[in-house]
Amino acid sequence: MAERVYPADSPPVSGQFSDNFSSGEFPRKPATYVIQVPKDQIYHVPPPENAHRFQHLSQKKVHRSRCRSCFCSFLAAIFILVVLAGISLAVIYLVFRPEAPKYSVEDFSVSGINLLSPSPNSPKFNVTVMSRNGNGKIGIYFETGSTVDVFYEDVDLCHGALPVFYQPAKNVTVVKTVLTGSKIQLTSGIRKEMRNDLSRKSFPFKLKTRAPVKIKIGSVKTWTITVNVNCDVTVDKLAAPTRIVSSKCSHDVDLW
Repeated sequence: MAERVYPADSPPVSGQFSDNFSSGEFPRKPATYVIQVPKDQIYHVPPPENAHRFQHLSQKKVHRSRCRSCFCSFLAAIFILVVLAGISLAVIYLVFRPEAPKYSVEDFSVSGINLLSPSPNSPKFNVTVMSRNGNGKIGIYFETGSTVDVFYEDVDLCHGALPVFYQPAKNVTVVKTVLTGSKIQLTSGIRKEMRNDLSRKSFPFKLKTRAPVKIKIGSVKTWTITVNVNCDVTVDKLAAPTRIVSSKCSHDVDLW
């Protein structure tokens, strides 16, 4: 039962006071209670109008957490693969000591170009290229799908392809190919420039080759790699026999 609390300056309790109190002359003060609840037992429950929003936000946080975890795992896997690939390449380099093959143009004869007539030309080039593979344990497969073109200035005079062959380690291979062009129209400016080259006995051409190859390392054959060989070749005339005045080749590799 709750205990009644009276003011400190109230008169002593008597029967009269009790009668007056019961008769309503003194207003009854409400009883006061204090309830203490442990802090760890206090729960926050969202109001009904916010319950749906609370549930949506909770699911969204879980979804973000899962996505972040998957993304981190993916990055870790990529990093491990890159590290393993780097280690493999380092081991291959240390064991096999690979070096790039060297290419040079050994013969370059020209025919079928008429500088006196504005009619279309059908040029023909006989090209001999030497490939030197100085690697001791690496062979090269030259696959189908190669292209070889000869340019004068920006004019593509002819095109062709390399034969399919395998070049073993420590080997020098000489490749001959015939390149032809059909109905090549030379502008008056190009014909004039070629006549000037004729008087100087110096015709500059560009030989561009794209060759898909596969590298054999020991008993393992790689995926298809594209080798691009670009040669600047200058000859003395446009009729056989042709003498090469200068020749310089460079190459690069497309790994993918």
